[in-house]
Amino acid sequence: MNELDTVTKKPTITSAHSPFNPQSIQTSEAIDLEDRFGTHNYHPLPVVLKKGRGSRVWDVEGHEYLDFLSAYSAVNQGHVHPRIVGALIEQAGELSLCSRAFHHNLLGQYAQYMTELLGYDRLLPMNTGVEAAESAVKLARRWAYDVKGVEENQAIMVFAEGNFWGRSIGAISSSTDPTARRGFGPFVPGYNIVPYNDLQALEEALSQPNVAGFMFEPIQGEAGVVVPDPGYLSGVRALCTQYRVLMIADEIQTGMGRTGLMLACDHEHVRPDLVVLGKALGGGVYPVSAVLGDDEVMLTLKPGEHGSTFGGNPVACRVAMEAVSVLQEEGLIDNAWVRGEQLRTGLMELQRKYSVILKVRGQGLLNAVVVGSDIEEKADDLAWNLCLRMMERGVLAKPTHGHIIRLAPPLCITADEIDQALDSIGKALGSLN
Repeated sequence: MNELDTVTKKPTITSAHSPFNPQSIQTSEAIDLEDRFGTHNYHPLPVVLKKGRGSRVWDVEGHEYLDFLSAYSAVNQGHVHPRIVGALIEQAGELSLCSRAFHHNLLGQYAQYMTELLGYDRLLPMNTGVEAAESAVKLARRWAYDVKGVEENQAIMVFAEGNFWGRSIGAISSSTDPTARRGFGPFVPGYNIVPYNDLQALEEALSQPNVAGFMFEPIQGEAGVVVPDPGYLSGVRALCTQYRVLMIADEIQTGMGRTGLMLACDHEHVRPDLVVLGKALGGGVYPVSAVLGDDEVMLTLKPGEHGSTFGGNPVACRVAMEAVSVLQEEGLIDNAWVRGEQLRTGLMELQRKYSVILKVRGQGLLNAVVVGSDIEEKADDLAWNLCLRMMERGVLAKPTHGHIIRLAPPLCITADEIDQALDSIGKALGSLN
């Protein structure tokens, strides 16, 4: 037998021979280690997770929770989905990476699968959501120069207030969140920001001759699940067409079934010029992102002008195809719509009972409750404390922008699990009084 065909036995990791032992660490030790050796750029709930299955996760002490954050929609298919994990393991044992210096047997199949599914000519593979969004900005600028005829270095990108597509310099240059921007300038030029859900303001911005594209979220996730008025998406499409501007839908969080259809733009039968995908494209096991568009835009890129060492690698392609197949074949997109209706109905019943819930909003299984206090400065503490009390009762969620709690479980969640979560949320609300 050729030595290359011999499978190397995986070494056994024990505390005696390894610098770590993931089986024995406890909550306080894990949190202390992060605090001591990690950067402090997150403020997590005080829970240390060890295991996940479907809609549920377990901490290192064995306590069970319903996951109502889904890694910000990266786990739409549920934790440790056996088909997706199986595809990952099988492909990793065959060929994991070859870079784009060579062809491999899966990239073309993956690109064909996704473009035929969503109705576009081409796919640009990347790894993370922020990489895909940055790629969309580059594509829009190049299209503006090569096709629209904008003078070199004069292209303008338009974004919506409250947008979030990462924390790279490019992303925070478009941000209106002071926390994201403070201390990180100077910022990328050529960005114009308009109010979200305001077609009049958008038209004024798009009417300028050098605008390349308008990139926006169909529903703003990080801003607090802000759902635009009916007709906004179709209005954006009409204005972008009228002024020859690329409509770029950031569907990194809203896409892949989260809102009850494959894409959130599908709710208004709108076809963007570019679609940006990520998160759930990797099935919760691998970072995968992509930009999809037509030849007029996508073929403006030439060899050497854009790329990624890991973008479109064999594992990513295999995982993404399996992840999208799972969404369709297991009925998870339809389930997102039905379970989302159930969740919002239950939350509105709680709103009638508890005055601290000011608003319930969402679409499909992307939802949020806005909480408030008579004392304005206590509203943020209220949301945090409510999440802590939910955690104690077996439901994990986290505030965004202080006073908004996002509720977005995996799309495989059952009716009984929704009822269980609503009961726990109700008990957590009751404990605040």
